[in-house]
Amino acid sequence: MRVLRTLADSFRVRLVLAIFMVVSMALAIVLIALPRQLDSYFAQQDAQNLKARTDAMATLVGNQIIVVTTLAGNPFPVLQGPPLRASRAVIQALEATGFVRRLTPTVALADVRVDIAPARGEDPVYTLTYSLPDSAGEPGQSREALTHSSSFAVPDVFWTEDPAAAPERLVTVTLSSPFTFREQTVTTLVNVMTGAAIAALGASIVAAVLLAQWLTSPVRRLTQASRALAAGRLDVRVRQSQFGSPELAELAGSFNEMAERLQESIDIISADRDRSRAFVADVSHELRTPIAALRTFNELLRQGAGEDPATREEFLDQCQRQIERLDWLATNLLEQSKLDSGLVSLGLRTDDLRAVVESAAQQAQPVADRKGIDLVIDLPADPVRQPHDPPRIGQVLTNLIGNACKFTPAGGRVDVELRATPTGARIVVTDTGMGIPAEELPHVFERFWRGAKRPELRASGSGLGLSIVKSIVDMHEGDVSITSAPDVGTRVIVDLPGDLDGRLAAPTVGVSSSVGTPA
Repeated sequence: MRVLRTLADSFRVRLVLAIFMVVSMALAIVLIALPRQLDSYFAQQDAQNLKARTDAMATLVGNQIIVVTTLAGNPFPVLQGPPLRASRAVIQALEATGFVRRLTPTVALADVRVDIAPARGEDPVYTLTYSLPDSAGEPGQSREALTHSSSFAVPDVFWTEDPAAAPERLVTVTLSSPFTFREQTVTTLVNVMTGAAIAALGASIVAAVLLAQWLTSPVRRLTQASRALAAGRLDVRVRQSQFGSPELAELAGSFNEMAERLQESIDIISADRDRSRAFVADVSHELRTPIAALRTFNELLRQGAGEDPATREEFLDQCQRQIERLDWLATNLLEQSKLDSGLVSLGLRTDDLRAVVESAAQQAQPVADRKGIDLVIDLPADPVRQPHDPPRIGQVLTNLIGNACKFTPAGGRVDVELRATPTGARIVVTDTGMGIPAEELPHVFERFWRGAKRPELRASGSGLGLSIVKSIVDMHEGDVSITSAPDVGTRVIVDLPGDLDGRLAAPTVGVSSSVGTPA
Protein backbone atom coordinates (compact mmCIF):
# COMPACT_ATOMS: atom_id res chain seq x y z
CA MET A 1 0.00 0.00 0.00
CA ARG A 2 2.80 2.39 0.85
CA VAL A 3 4.51 1.60 -2.46
CA LEU A 4 1.31 2.32 -4.41
CA ARG A 5 0.82 5.58 -2.53
CA THR A 6 4.41 6.57 -3.26
CA LEU A 7 3.94 5.80 -6.95
CA ALA A 8 0.70 7.78 -7.01
CA ASP A 9 2.49 10.78 -5.49
CA SER A 10 5.39 10.46 -7.91
CA PHE A 11 5.61 13.24 -10.43
CA ARG A 12 7.02 10.81 -12.98
CA VAL A 13 3.99 8.49 -12.76
CA ARG A 14 1.58 11.40 -12.84
CA LEU A 15 3.25 12.82 -15.92
CA VAL A 16 3.13 9.45 -17.72
CA LEU A 17 -0.55 9.03 -16.88
CA ALA A 18 -1.36 12.59 -17.93
CA ILE A 19 0.35 12.21 -21.29
CA PHE A 20 -1.31 8.83 -21.84
CA MET A 21 -4.75 10.27 -21.01
CA VAL A 22 -4.32 13.29 -23.28
CA VAL A 23 -3.17 11.14 -26.19
CA SER A 24 -5.99 8.66 -25.57
CA MET A 25 -8.62 11.42 -25.54
CA ALA A 26 -7.25 12.97 -28.70
CA LEU A 27 -7.18 9.64 -30.53
CA ALA A 28 -10.69 8.80 -29.32
CA ILE A 29 -12.03 12.09 -30.65
CA VAL A 30 -10.33 11.45 -33.99
CA LEU A 31 -11.63 7.87 -34.24
CA ILE A 32 -15.18 9.01 -33.46
CA ALA A 33 -15.39 12.12 -35.58
CA LEU A 34 -13.15 11.45 -38.58
CA PRO A 35 -14.92 8.33 -39.98
CA ARG A 36 -18.19 10.25 -40.09
CA GLN A 37 -16.57 13.14 -41.85
CA LEU A 38 -14.89 10.80 -44.32
CA ASP A 39 -18.12 8.92 -44.98
CA SER A 40 -19.94 12.19 -45.64
CA TYR A 41 -17.15 13.38 -47.91
CA PHE A 42 -17.08 10.16 -49.96
CA ALA A 43 -20.88 10.17 -50.20
CA GLN A 44 -20.74 13.69 -51.62
CA GLN A 45 -18.06 12.64 -54.10
CA ASP A 46 -20.11 9.61 -55.16
CA ALA A 47 -23.15 11.83 -55.70
CA GLN A 48 -21.11 14.17 -57.89
CA ASN A 49 -19.69 11.24 -59.86
CA LEU A 50 -23.17 9.82 -60.35
CA LYS A 51 -24.38 13.18 -61.64
CA ALA A 52 -21.51 13.35 -64.12
CA ARG A 53 -22.20 9.82 -65.37
CA THR A 54 -25.94 10.55 -65.66
CA ASP A 55 -25.25 13.67 -67.72
CA ALA A 56 -22.91 11.66 -69.94
CA MET A 57 -25.48 8.90 -70.41
CA ALA A 58 -28.22 11.42 -71.22
CA THR A 59 -25.99 13.07 -73.81
CA LEU A 60 -25.03 9.75 -75.42
CA VAL A 61 -28.62 8.45 -75.52
CA GLY A 62 -29.96 11.74 -76.87
CA ASN A 63 -27.28 11.92 -79.55
CA GLN A 64 -27.95 8.29 -80.51
CA ILE A 65 -31.65 9.08 -80.99
CA ILE A 66 -30.84 12.20 -83.02
CA VAL A 67 -28.42 10.29 -85.26
CA VAL A 68 -30.87 7.45 -85.93
CA THR A 69 -33.96 9.62 -86.53
CA THR A 70 -32.22 12.02 -88.93
CA LEU A 71 -30.21 9.42 -90.88
CA ALA A 72 -29.43 10.32 -94.53
CA GLY A 73 -31.67 13.38 -94.46
CA ASN A 74 -34.80 11.20 -94.29
CA PRO A 75 -36.09 11.77 -90.76
CA PHE A 76 -37.66 8.98 -88.78
CA PRO A 77 -40.09 9.80 -85.98
CA VAL A 78 -38.97 9.72 -82.37
CA LEU A 79 -42.55 9.11 -81.33
CA GLN A 80 -45.22 7.77 -83.63
CA GLY A 81 -48.97 7.35 -83.22
CA PRO A 82 -51.56 8.17 -82.20
CA PRO A 83 -51.45 7.06 -79.56
CA LEU A 84 -47.88 8.29 -79.22
CA ARG A 85 -45.31 5.61 -78.59
CA ALA A 86 -41.63 5.10 -79.33
CA SER A 87 -40.92 4.55 -82.99
CA ARG A 88 -39.25 1.45 -84.34
CA ALA A 89 -36.18 3.53 -85.13
CA VAL A 90 -35.82 4.52 -81.46
CA ILE A 91 -36.39 0.96 -80.27
CA GLN A 92 -33.88 -0.25 -82.83
CA ALA A 93 -31.33 2.39 -81.73
CA LEU A 94 -31.64 1.80 -77.98
CA GLU A 95 -32.69 -1.84 -77.59
CA ALA A 96 -32.03 -3.94 -80.65
CA THR A 97 -28.50 -2.67 -81.10
CA GLY A 98 -27.78 -3.08 -77.38
CA PHE A 99 -26.69 0.56 -77.13
CA VAL A 100 -27.97 1.15 -73.59
CA ARG A 101 -26.94 -2.33 -72.49
CA ARG A 102 -23.35 -1.72 -73.62
CA LEU A 103 -23.15 1.67 -71.92
CA THR A 104 -24.56 0.46 -68.61
CA PRO A 105 -21.50 -1.43 -67.26
CA THR A 106 -18.95 0.94 -68.85
CA VAL A 107 -20.40 4.44 -68.42
CA ALA A 108 -23.35 4.23 -66.04
CA LEU A 109 -21.98 1.71 -63.51
CA ALA A 110 -25.54 1.68 -62.13
CA ASP A 111 -29.08 0.65 -62.96
CA VAL A 112 -30.34 2.61 -65.98
CA ARG A 113 -33.80 3.84 -66.87
CA VAL A 114 -34.56 5.75 -70.07
CA ASP A 115 -37.90 7.61 -70.36
CA ILE A 116 -39.19 9.43 -73.45
CA ALA A 117 -42.05 11.91 -72.97
CA PRO A 118 -43.90 13.87 -75.69
CA ALA A 119 -42.92 17.14 -74.01
CA ARG A 120 -41.77 18.60 -70.73
CA GLY A 121 -44.20 18.02 -67.90
CA GLU A 122 -45.95 15.08 -69.64
CA ASP A 123 -45.85 11.43 -68.65
CA PRO A 124 -43.39 9.22 -70.51
CA VAL A 125 -44.74 7.03 -73.31
CA TYR A 126 -41.64 4.88 -73.52
CA THR A 127 -39.49 3.40 -70.75
CA LEU A 128 -36.39 1.28 -71.05
CA THR A 129 -34.71 -0.16 -67.98
CA TYR A 130 -31.55 -2.13 -67.59
CA SER A 131 -30.30 -3.36 -64.22
CA LEU A 132 -26.81 -4.51 -63.48
CA PRO A 133 -26.46 -7.72 -61.54
CA ASP A 134 -24.77 -7.50 -58.15
CA SER A 135 -21.91 -9.53 -59.55
CA ALA A 136 -21.16 -6.84 -62.13
CA GLY A 137 -19.32 -4.66 -59.64
CA GLU A 138 -15.58 -4.81 -59.12
CA PRO A 139 -14.16 -6.52 -56.02
CA GLY A 140 -14.71 -4.22 -53.06
CA GLN A 141 -17.59 -2.31 -54.62
CA SER A 142 -21.06 -2.16 -53.12
CA ARG A 143 -24.40 -0.62 -54.02
CA GLU A 144 -25.28 2.87 -52.80
CA ALA A 145 -28.79 4.25 -52.35
CA LEU A 146 -28.24 7.13 -54.77
CA THR A 147 -30.37 8.28 -57.70
CA HIS A 148 -29.90 11.03 -60.24
CA SER A 149 -31.77 12.03 -63.39
CA SER A 150 -30.69 14.08 -66.39
CA SER A 151 -32.88 15.20 -69.33
CA PHE A 152 -32.07 15.81 -72.99
CA ALA A 153 -34.47 17.51 -75.44
CA VAL A 154 -34.56 15.79 -78.87
CA PRO A 155 -36.29 17.62 -81.77
CA ASP A 156 -38.73 15.33 -83.60
CA VAL A 157 -38.20 16.73 -87.13
CA PHE A 158 -40.37 14.00 -88.64
CA TRP A 159 -43.46 15.96 -87.66
CA THR A 160 -42.62 19.21 -89.44
CA GLU A 161 -40.78 20.49 -92.49
CA ASP A 162 -39.20 23.27 -90.45
CA PRO A 163 -36.58 21.86 -88.03
CA ALA A 164 -36.87 24.98 -85.90
CA ALA A 165 -40.57 24.27 -85.28
CA ALA A 166 -40.13 20.57 -84.57
CA PRO A 167 -41.66 19.37 -81.28
CA GLU A 168 -39.08 18.50 -78.60
CA ARG A 169 -39.28 15.04 -77.08
CA LEU A 170 -37.90 14.91 -73.54
CA VAL A 171 -35.44 12.06 -73.04
CA THR A 172 -34.75 11.46 -69.36
CA VAL A 173 -31.98 9.13 -68.16
CA THR A 174 -32.04 8.01 -64.53
CA LEU A 175 -29.17 6.18 -62.81
CA SER A 176 -29.78 4.47 -59.49
CA SER A 177 -28.01 2.15 -57.07
CA PRO A 178 -24.51 2.79 -58.43
CA PHE A 179 -21.50 0.68 -57.55
CA THR A 180 -18.97 2.57 -55.37
CA PHE A 181 -15.93 1.87 -53.21
CA ARG A 182 -17.17 4.13 -50.38
CA GLU A 183 -17.95 1.42 -47.85
CA GLN A 184 -14.69 -0.43 -48.46
CA THR A 185 -12.68 2.81 -48.43
CA VAL A 186 -14.19 4.01 -45.16
CA THR A 187 -13.71 0.57 -43.58
CA THR A 188 -10.09 0.45 -44.71
CA LEU A 189 -9.41 3.94 -43.38
CA VAL A 190 -11.02 3.12 -40.04
CA ASN A 191 -8.90 -0.03 -39.74
CA VAL A 192 -5.74 1.91 -40.62
CA MET A 193 -6.63 4.66 -38.15
CA THR A 194 -7.33 2.12 -35.43
CA GLY A 195 -3.96 0.48 -36.00
CA ALA A 196 -2.26 3.85 -36.05
CA ALA A 197 -4.05 4.82 -32.83
CA ILE A 198 -2.86 1.67 -31.09
CA ALA A 199 0.68 2.31 -32.31
CA ALA A 200 0.41 5.93 -31.20
CA LEU A 201 -0.73 4.87 -27.74
CA GLY A 202 2.23 2.55 -27.45
CA ALA A 203 4.60 5.24 -28.67
CA SER A 204 3.03 7.76 -26.29
CA ILE A 205 3.68 5.45 -23.34
CA VAL A 206 7.34 5.04 -24.34
CA ALA A 207 7.70 8.77 -24.97
CA ALA A 208 5.98 9.60 -21.69
CA VAL A 209 8.32 7.34 -19.76
CA LEU A 210 11.39 8.82 -21.45
CA LEU A 211 10.12 12.35 -20.98
CA ALA A 212 9.33 11.73 -17.34
CA GLN A 213 12.77 10.25 -16.84
CA TRP A 214 14.35 13.33 -18.39
CA LEU A 215 12.22 15.78 -16.41
CA THR A 216 12.90 13.99 -13.16
CA SER A 217 16.61 13.46 -13.68
CA PRO A 218 18.98 14.31 -10.83
CA VAL A 219 19.06 17.89 -9.74
CA ARG A 220 21.77 20.04 -11.19
CA ARG A 221 24.01 21.50 -8.62
CA LEU A 222 22.74 24.95 -7.69
CA THR A 223 26.06 25.61 -5.99
CA GLN A 224 27.93 25.52 -9.30
CA ALA A 225 25.41 27.87 -10.89
CA SER A 226 25.64 30.27 -7.94
CA ARG A 227 29.44 30.29 -8.08
CA ALA A 228 29.38 30.93 -11.82
CA LEU A 229 26.93 33.79 -11.29
CA ALA A 230 29.14 35.28 -8.57
CA ALA A 231 32.13 35.04 -10.92
CA GLY A 232 30.36 37.26 -13.43
CA ARG A 233 28.75 34.70 -15.72
CA LEU A 234 25.34 36.34 -15.78
CA ASP A 235 24.04 34.00 -18.47
CA VAL A 236 24.11 30.97 -16.19
CA ARG A 237 20.68 29.39 -15.67
CA VAL A 238 19.40 26.15 -14.24
CA ARG A 239 16.88 24.09 -16.14
CA GLN A 240 13.79 24.15 -14.02
CA SER A 241 12.28 21.22 -15.94
CA GLN A 242 14.94 18.90 -14.56
CA PHE A 243 13.68 19.23 -10.98
CA GLY A 244 11.09 16.66 -9.95
CA SER A 245 9.84 17.92 -6.62
CA PRO A 246 7.82 21.14 -6.43
CA GLU A 247 10.12 22.57 -3.78
CA LEU A 248 13.28 22.21 -5.86
CA ALA A 249 11.49 23.39 -8.99
CA GLU A 250 10.34 26.51 -7.15
CA LEU A 251 13.87 27.08 -5.89
CA ALA A 252 15.23 26.75 -9.43
CA GLY A 253 12.63 29.19 -10.70
CA SER A 254 13.53 31.71 -8.03
CA PHE A 255 17.20 31.37 -8.91
CA ASN A 256 16.51 31.95 -12.59
CA GLU A 257 14.30 34.92 -11.83
CA MET A 258 17.00 36.46 -9.67
CA ALA A 259 19.58 35.89 -12.42
CA GLU A 260 17.27 37.38 -15.05
CA ARG A 261 16.63 40.51 -13.02
CA LEU A 262 20.32 40.90 -12.27
CA GLN A 263 21.22 40.54 -15.93
CA GLU A 264 18.49 42.98 -16.97
CA SER A 265 19.79 45.52 -14.46
CA ILE A 266 23.36 45.13 -15.67
CA ASP A 267 22.23 45.34 -19.31
CA ILE A 268 20.25 48.50 -18.63
CA ILE A 269 23.19 50.09 -16.85
CA SER A 270 25.56 49.06 -19.66
CA ALA A 271 23.17 50.32 -22.34
CA ASP A 272 22.74 53.64 -20.55
CA ARG A 273 26.49 53.97 -20.20
CA ASP A 274 27.10 53.14 -23.86
CA ARG A 275 24.30 55.47 -24.96
CA SER A 276 25.69 58.26 -22.83
CA ARG A 277 29.17 57.75 -24.24
CA ALA A 278 27.87 57.68 -27.78
CA PHE A 279 25.74 60.75 -27.17
CA VAL A 280 28.65 62.69 -25.68
CA ALA A 281 30.88 61.64 -28.58
CA ASP A 282 28.25 62.69 -31.13
CA VAL A 283 27.67 66.00 -29.40
CA SER A 284 31.40 66.69 -29.24
CA HIS A 285 31.76 65.92 -32.92
CA GLU A 286 28.82 68.08 -33.95
CA LEU A 287 29.85 71.05 -31.80
CA ARG A 288 33.43 70.97 -33.04
CA THR A 289 32.57 72.31 -36.53
CA PRO A 290 30.76 75.56 -35.55
CA ILE A 291 33.21 76.23 -32.70
CA ALA A 292 36.18 75.80 -35.06
CA ALA A 293 34.51 78.12 -37.58
CA LEU A 294 33.89 80.79 -34.91
CA ARG A 295 37.50 80.50 -33.74
CA THR A 296 38.78 80.92 -37.28
CA PHE A 297 36.62 83.97 -37.99
CA ASN A 298 37.63 85.51 -34.67
CA GLU A 299 41.35 85.02 -35.41
CA LEU A 300 40.97 86.47 -38.89
CA LEU A 301 39.16 89.51 -37.54
CA ARG A 302 41.86 90.02 -34.92
CA GLN A 303 44.56 89.76 -37.57
CA GLY A 304 43.15 92.69 -39.51
CA ALA A 305 40.60 91.12 -41.82
CA GLY A 306 37.96 93.25 -40.11
CA GLU A 307 39.44 96.48 -41.47
CA ASP A 308 37.67 95.84 -44.77
CA PRO A 309 33.94 96.60 -44.16
CA ALA A 310 32.76 94.04 -46.72
CA THR A 311 35.00 91.32 -45.30
CA ARG A 312 34.02 92.20 -41.74
CA GLU A 313 30.34 92.08 -42.67
CA GLU A 314 30.78 88.69 -44.36
CA PHE A 315 32.66 87.25 -41.35
CA LEU A 316 30.09 88.62 -38.93
CA ASP A 317 27.32 87.11 -41.04
CA GLN A 318 29.14 83.75 -40.99
CA CYS A 319 29.58 84.03 -37.24
CA GLN A 320 25.86 84.71 -36.87
CA ARG A 321 25.09 81.59 -38.90
CA GLN A 322 27.38 79.46 -36.78
CA ILE A 323 25.84 80.86 -33.60
CA GLU A 324 22.39 80.03 -34.95
CA ARG A 325 23.64 76.57 -35.78
CA LEU A 326 24.96 76.16 -32.23
CA ASP A 327 21.58 77.23 -30.88
CA TRP A 328 19.90 74.88 -33.31
CA LEU A 329 22.12 71.98 -32.23
CA ALA A 330 21.61 72.75 -28.56
CA THR A 331 17.83 72.81 -28.96
CA ASN A 332 17.73 69.55 -30.90
CA LEU A 333 20.25 67.85 -28.62
CA LEU A 334 18.23 68.84 -25.58
CA GLU A 335 15.07 67.57 -27.22
CA GLN A 336 16.68 64.26 -28.20
CA SER A 337 18.13 63.88 -24.71
CA LYS A 338 14.69 64.37 -23.15
CA LEU A 339 13.12 61.83 -25.47
CA ASP A 340 15.86 59.26 -24.87
CA SER A 341 15.70 59.66 -21.10
CA GLY A 342 11.91 59.34 -20.97
CA LEU A 343 11.44 62.69 -19.27
CA VAL A 344 8.85 63.78 -21.83
CA SER A 345 5.24 62.91 -21.03
CA LEU A 346 2.53 63.20 -23.62
CA GLY A 347 -0.48 65.44 -23.14
CA LEU A 348 -2.88 63.27 -25.11
CA ARG A 349 -6.26 64.56 -26.14
CA THR A 350 -8.66 63.76 -28.92
CA ASP A 351 -8.54 66.71 -31.32
CA ASP A 352 -8.86 67.27 -35.02
CA LEU A 353 -5.50 66.49 -36.65
CA ARG A 354 -6.28 68.86 -39.51
CA ALA A 355 -5.45 71.85 -37.30
CA VAL A 356 -1.96 70.51 -36.55
CA VAL A 357 -1.29 69.79 -40.22
CA GLU A 358 -2.47 73.24 -41.30
CA SER A 359 -0.36 74.95 -38.64
CA ALA A 360 2.80 73.06 -39.63
CA ALA A 361 2.20 73.79 -43.29
CA GLN A 362 1.69 77.50 -42.59
CA GLN A 363 5.01 77.63 -40.77
CA ALA A 364 6.76 75.99 -43.73
CA GLN A 365 5.00 78.07 -46.39
CA PRO A 366 7.47 81.02 -46.32
CA VAL A 367 10.39 78.66 -46.86
CA ALA A 368 8.57 76.96 -49.72
CA ASP A 369 7.71 80.31 -51.31
CA ARG A 370 11.27 81.52 -50.96
CA LYS A 371 12.62 78.41 -52.72
CA GLY A 372 9.88 78.35 -55.35
CA ILE A 373 8.40 75.06 -54.15
CA ASP A 374 4.72 74.19 -54.54
CA LEU A 375 3.50 73.15 -51.06
CA VAL A 376 0.15 71.32 -51.40
CA ILE A 377 -2.01 70.21 -48.46
CA ASP A 378 -4.66 67.51 -48.94
CA LEU A 379 -7.06 67.37 -45.99
CA PRO A 380 -10.32 65.42 -45.71
CA ALA A 381 -13.60 67.31 -45.49
CA ASP A 382 -14.57 65.64 -42.21
CA PRO A 383 -12.62 66.10 -38.97
CA VAL A 384 -9.98 63.48 -38.19
CA ARG A 385 -10.36 63.18 -34.43
CA GLN A 386 -7.34 61.33 -33.20
CA PRO A 387 -5.71 60.97 -29.74
CA HIS A 388 -2.42 62.84 -29.93
CA ASP A 389 -0.19 65.44 -28.32
CA PRO A 390 -0.63 68.48 -30.62
CA PRO A 391 2.76 70.14 -29.94
CA ARG A 392 4.62 66.85 -30.45
CA ILE A 393 2.78 65.92 -33.64
CA GLY A 394 3.33 69.49 -34.80
CA GLN A 395 7.02 68.95 -34.15
CA VAL A 396 6.91 65.78 -36.26
CA LEU A 397 5.20 67.56 -39.15
CA THR A 398 7.50 70.58 -38.94
CA ASN A 399 10.56 68.35 -39.21
CA LEU A 400 9.15 66.26 -42.07
CA ILE A 401 7.87 69.23 -44.11
CA GLY A 402 11.06 71.18 -43.39
CA ASN A 403 13.20 68.28 -44.62
CA ALA A 404 11.04 67.93 -47.73
CA CYS A 405 11.41 71.62 -48.55
CA LYS A 406 15.12 71.60 -47.77
CA PHE A 407 15.95 68.78 -50.17
CA THR A 408 13.52 69.72 -52.95
CA PRO A 409 14.94 72.03 -55.63
CA ALA A 410 13.15 75.09 -56.98
CA GLY A 411 10.14 74.20 -59.09
CA GLY A 412 9.56 71.01 -57.13
CA ARG A 413 6.52 69.96 -55.15
CA VAL A 414 5.82 68.90 -51.57
CA ASP A 415 2.51 67.18 -50.79
CA VAL A 416 1.13 66.76 -47.26
CA GLU A 417 -1.82 64.38 -47.00
CA LEU A 418 -3.97 63.48 -43.99
CA ARG A 419 -6.36 60.56 -44.04
CA ALA A 420 -8.42 58.65 -41.49
CA THR A 421 -7.75 54.88 -41.47
CA PRO A 422 -9.69 51.99 -39.93
CA THR A 423 -7.13 51.83 -37.12
CA GLY A 424 -6.41 55.53 -36.62
CA ALA A 425 -4.92 58.19 -38.89
CA ARG A 426 -2.20 58.42 -41.55
CA ILE A 427 -0.04 61.40 -42.47
CA VAL A 428 1.95 61.25 -45.71
CA VAL A 429 4.63 63.79 -46.72
CA THR A 430 5.86 63.39 -50.31
CA ASP A 431 8.42 65.48 -52.15
CA THR A 432 10.06 65.53 -55.56
CA GLY A 433 13.51 66.19 -54.19
CA MET A 434 16.87 64.55 -54.64
CA GLY A 435 15.87 61.36 -52.81
CA ILE A 436 17.89 58.99 -50.63
CA PRO A 437 20.01 56.06 -51.89
CA ALA A 438 18.64 52.63 -50.99
CA GLU A 439 21.72 51.71 -48.94
CA GLU A 440 21.21 54.76 -46.70
CA LEU A 441 17.49 54.23 -45.96
CA PRO A 442 18.12 51.88 -42.97
CA HIS A 443 20.13 54.65 -41.26
CA VAL A 444 17.90 57.69 -41.75
CA PHE A 445 16.38 57.46 -38.27
CA GLU A 446 19.76 57.22 -36.53
CA ARG A 447 21.00 60.21 -34.59
CA PHE A 448 23.33 62.57 -36.47
CA TRP A 449 22.93 60.63 -39.72
CA ARG A 450 22.96 63.08 -42.62
CA GLY A 451 23.85 60.75 -45.47
CA ALA A 452 27.13 59.61 -46.89
CA LYS A 453 26.35 60.06 -50.57
CA ARG A 454 25.61 63.80 -50.35
CA PRO A 455 28.62 65.35 -48.61
CA GLU A 456 27.63 68.82 -49.77
CA LEU A 457 24.51 68.59 -47.55
CA ARG A 458 26.09 67.25 -44.39
CA ALA A 459 26.51 70.72 -42.95
CA SER A 460 22.90 71.72 -43.68
CA GLY A 461 21.31 70.01 -40.68
CA SER A 462 21.90 68.47 -37.31
CA GLY A 463 20.98 64.94 -38.29
CA LEU A 464 18.50 64.77 -35.42
CA GLY A 465 15.24 65.66 -37.13
CA LEU A 466 14.18 62.18 -38.21
CA SER A 467 15.50 60.68 -34.98
CA ILE A 468 13.21 63.03 -33.04
CA VAL A 469 10.34 62.16 -35.38
CA LYS A 470 10.89 58.45 -34.72
CA SER A 471 10.99 58.96 -30.95
CA ILE A 472 7.78 61.03 -30.89
CA VAL A 473 5.90 58.58 -33.13
CA ASP A 474 7.06 55.69 -30.97
CA MET A 475 5.75 57.52 -27.90
CA HIS A 476 2.36 57.64 -29.66
CA GLU A 477 2.67 53.87 -30.28
CA GLY A 478 2.62 54.62 -34.00
CA ASP A 479 4.80 53.68 -36.93
CA VAL A 480 6.88 55.77 -39.33
CA SER A 481 8.31 54.47 -42.60
CA ILE A 482 10.18 56.05 -45.48
CA THR A 483 10.61 55.16 -49.13
CA SER A 484 12.81 57.05 -51.54
CA ALA A 485 14.61 56.94 -54.86
CA PRO A 486 17.50 59.19 -55.91
CA ASP A 487 16.46 62.09 -58.15
CA VAL A 488 12.81 60.99 -57.86
CA GLY A 489 11.69 61.96 -54.39
CA THR A 490 10.94 60.78 -50.88
CA ARG A 491 7.74 59.60 -49.23
CA VAL A 492 7.35 59.47 -45.43
CA ILE A 493 4.29 57.75 -43.90
CA VAL A 494 3.27 58.25 -40.27
CA ASP A 495 0.56 55.94 -38.92
CA LEU A 496 -1.01 56.86 -35.59
CA PRO A 497 -3.22 54.33 -33.73
CA GLY A 498 -6.71 55.32 -32.64
CA ASP A 499 -6.42 53.52 -29.29
CA LEU A 500 -3.40 54.25 -27.11
CA ASP A 501 -4.04 51.48 -24.53
CA GLY A 502 -6.22 53.65 -22.33
CA ARG A 503 -3.59 56.38 -21.98
CA LEU A 504 -5.99 59.05 -23.24
CA ALA A 505 -6.70 61.54 -20.51
CA ALA A 506 -6.71 65.21 -19.83
CA PRO A 507 -3.50 66.95 -20.90
CA THR A 508 -0.75 66.19 -18.43
CA VAL A 509 2.06 68.46 -17.41
CA GLY A 510 5.30 67.23 -18.94
CA VAL A 511 8.60 68.65 -19.98
CA SER A 512 7.83 71.53 -22.29
CA SER A 513 9.73 72.11 -25.48
CA SER A 514 9.47 74.28 -28.51
CA VAL A 515 8.74 72.94 -31.95
CA GLY A 516 12.03 71.62 -33.27
CA THR A 517 13.75 72.95 -36.33
CA PRO A 518 13.78 70.46 -39.19
CA ALA A 519 17.03 68.64 -39.69
